[in-house]
Amino acid sequence: MKVLIISDSHGLEDELSAIAKRHEADVDLMIHCGDSELRAAHPALKPYNTVKGNCDIGGGFKDELLLSAGSRKILVVHGHLHGIKQSLLTVFYRAEELGADIVCFGHSHIAGSEMLRGKLLINPGSICLPRVRNVKSYAILTLANDEAIVTFYDETGQEISSLENKISF
Repeated sequence: MKVLIISDSHGLEDELSAIAKRHEADVDLMIHCGDSELRAAHPALKPYNTVKGNCDIGGGFKDELLLSAGSRKILVVHGHLHGIKQSLLTVFYRAEELGADIVCFGHSHIAGSEMLRGKLLINPGSICLPRVRNVKSYAILTLANDEAIVTFYDETGQEISSLENKISF
């Protein structure tokens, strides 16, 4: 099972479409962690399961989604309602409440992934305004048995090998 994870595109349309098209044949699920700044019905968001970010105005997006990826459950949030810039504990506890194994979020624009008490937390970074690393990024999560591999890519589809993370559940 492969899951494409993207966030914080802040009005970009062509880039969202190009990334979805690039990976449409090799991923099973596409997630946008909010701050698209597009209407929910916008064609560039069609392949993505999208949540509402703090910069998304108007209806059509939920604050969170709980998705299935094989035997795993993924909680998708933007992160602003969980204070992810201060701590990941609030979003971790929300995942605990919902029985999620994986949390995908954005908001900080900082790409990375880590295990926290048995839960995989993934921030794909931003394809518009990256922070810390000056590389626009998104991620692909590969799930197989009790292992997960989080691979990060720049906006052109080149792998960012220094961010890859292999995890055992």
